[in-house]
Amino acid sequence: MGEIKHLVIVKFKEGVVVEDIVKGMEKLVSEFDLVKSFEWGQDSEGPEMLTQGFTHSFSMTFDKKEDYAEFQSHPNHVEYSATFSAAIEKIVVLCFPSVRVKPSA
Repeated sequence: MGEIKHLVIVKFKEGVVVEDIVKGMEKLVSEFDLVKSFEWGQDSEGPEMLTQGFTHSFSMTFDKKEDYAEFQSHPNHVEYSATFSAAIEKIVVLCFPSVRVKPSA
């Protein structure tokens, strides 16, 4: 099995200071060696009918599902999740073993 990807796609509530949410997430993942990579981005090209209002995505990579489970249950993650959840209007979460077809250059 490959690495585990944790993909979160959200639409934030009106008035949320997204920069504060992102800084909090960056701080959180920097505390864990279990998180092998963290990336985020804001949609800038997607047609509204396809994005369905979702505006931001966050992606984390873990070596194995046990690392992901440990991260999910850690008190720091649980605490931050409450802040994150209060800021979102809609969310999609996918966790899956990744299959690398073309390695990074």
